[in-house]
Amino acid sequence: MKTNQNSQRKIRISLPSKGRLADDTLDLFEKSGLAVKKPNPRQYEAEIPSMPGVKILFQRATDIAISVRDGIVDFGITGLDVVSEKQDEKGAILIMHEKLGYGECRLCVIIPESHHTVHNMKDLGQFAAAAQRPLRVATQFPKLSKSFFDQHHISNVDFIAAEGALEIAPLIGYADIITDLVSSGTTLRDNRLKVLSDGLILDSQACLIGNRNNLLSSKDVMNIAQQLLEFIVAHLRAKNNIAIYANIRGDTPEAVAELILGKRVIRGLQGPTISRVITHKGENWYAAHLIIEKSQLPQAIRELRAIGGSGVVVSPVKYIFEEEPEAYRKMLGELGHNNDRSFCS
Repeated sequence: MKTNQNSQRKIRISLPSKGRLADDTLDLFEKSGLAVKKPNPRQYEAEIPSMPGVKILFQRATDIAISVRDGIVDFGITGLDVVSEKQDEKGAILIMHEKLGYGECRLCVIIPESHHTVHNMKDLGQFAAAAQRPLRVATQFPKLSKSFFDQHHISNVDFIAAEGALEIAPLIGYADIITDLVSSGTTLRDNRLKVLSDGLILDSQACLIGNRNNLLSSKDVMNIAQQLLEFIVAHLRAKNNIAIYANIRGDTPEAVAELILGKRVIRGLQGPTISRVITHKGENWYAAHLIIEKSQLPQAIRELRAIGGSGVVVSPVKYIFEEEPEAYRKMLGELGHNNDRSFCS
């Protein structure tokens, strides 16, 4: 493996250039300890001070998937919808983490409410078969849409590539139905459209992707992949958890641990960390350190009080690092390096 695929350029990461997806991505990087520095807000380049060998580029969501697929950039963050649509037959785009926790939407088959007898894909197939001409489907995702229609054995269809607001296409006669991304569904209701009951093509959200060949051919690219996954996964794992510190009276650390492990919530991720509290009166108090989910805090407080816990302190958790992130192991498996770590050290 080469030490660098191209010594004349830095490793490139493409991020969304505008909109909510862009804001949430920058927020993810900052909270993951990978804050992006953009000296000039009008420029489409930036840097990550903690990763000096990396250049950040800002592109449209669709262009990010294409750039990673073609190896122009090494990594990117964009929607799983465009990644799935722009993927090639060789699988050039490697999905490194498919659930970053934002940008959620659904790609669905959508029809006018006026089609009162069409409620699901079977109904739509019968409607298309009875039509005197092919069913016209306006979409930004012709590949995914065709595959979905093929699964439902609906062939009398013409897919019309379209951009922009597709909701108006049936109204103006440009298409009979559409396949489009749905978030809240408000826009559909406002335009008297409905999603078929089994018309879900793809659940999508923001994902981290890399170019398969660049990962295989460059140790530097692989090292950056490991660093990205380490910090992003550590943040995602930590963001829904909190740390609890509590003092508990007991004869021995083992006795205190037994009290804690006997409870459903405060047993924590793997078990408590317990240390002796040096008191003025020489009493047997121990400090317990626990990690639990935020939503379980009320129950945790009740459980701690039930075993004599006091002086409870609650703090946010910034990162939880695993021995090796599951996403990293999965990526190595996809690259055919399940048991080999030497090439990325």
